[in-house]
Amino acid sequence: MTTNSTAAQRGMQANAVKLAEAQLRANTLQKNTRLSDDPAAAADSLAVRAAQAQAAQHARNIDNGDGWLTMANGALDTSVTLLQRVQYLTLQGANGTMTPEAKEAIAAELDSISSELLVQANTKFLGRTIFAGNSDAGFAFEGTPPTFTGEGNSPVVRRISGEATIRVDADGAAIFVNGAESVFEQVSKIAADLRSGADISGSIDTVNAALNNVIGQRSVVGARHAALLRAKDSNVNALVDLESQRASVEDLDLGKAILDLKTQELAYQASLSVTAKVLSTTLMDFLR
Repeated sequence: MTTNSTAAQRGMQANAVKLAEAQLRANTLQKNTRLSDDPAAAADSLAVRAAQAQAAQHARNIDNGDGWLTMANGALDTSVTLLQRVQYLTLQGANGTMTPEAKEAIAAELDSISSELLVQANTKFLGRTIFAGNSDAGFAFEGTPPTFTGEGNSPVVRRISGEATIRVDADGAAIFVNGAESVFEQVSKIAADLRSGADISGSIDTVNAALNNVIGQRSVVGARHAALLRAKDSNVNALVDLESQRASVEDLDLGKAILDLKTQELAYQASLSVTAKVLSTTLMDFLR
């Protein structure tokens, strides 16, 4: 009887442990609640979670880069519009029949445009100037004439995948040019020539070149932005795939969890019944 009793108790305890594990799995919906349950699955889970963390970081980098390039595109769009206005005003001012008052009105508008272009060149995103590279000067252009204070050879780069990075700023010196040849000074010079009565027809080609340059630089930024948005789509797909992989390794199907729980409950109830019968001895049983 002692042997039977011990065996029955061991069986009941084993079933109790299995029932507790089934209850835990049903509550957490996890296939393995401990690393020791399935070391191979645990290794797969760690690998997938590491890949998820990396992809999530890439997603944050992409979102940040999207902000940079969106601001850059906006500033360049505005700059193109301003330079197109300069182009029109220069052609208008080159007309030799204009009165001094009309020329002064054009010159005043050109002065305003020059200031607006400088504002665009110093556009910031999250407190950093988007045309100054990794410079912490606070402005891409400062002084009179406006001088480039950024770091054109030190671009702002974001990693967007395990294999790829992308530049998210733009070189202010290449776009707006530096010093006396900058677009700000060129526009201001046209205004000054109008006031002095000088012929500005020679500035038409200069304005056209500046406009074409900014349009070309805008195309470069736009192409990078398009590449970033494609990377964003790929990253979203990668995150979905990784979550599916993680679920296949870690997650337990609800139906299976309930079935396992009911099975273990029945096994435990059966072991209780057997143990109760084995242990229901009386004094007469010992006297036999």
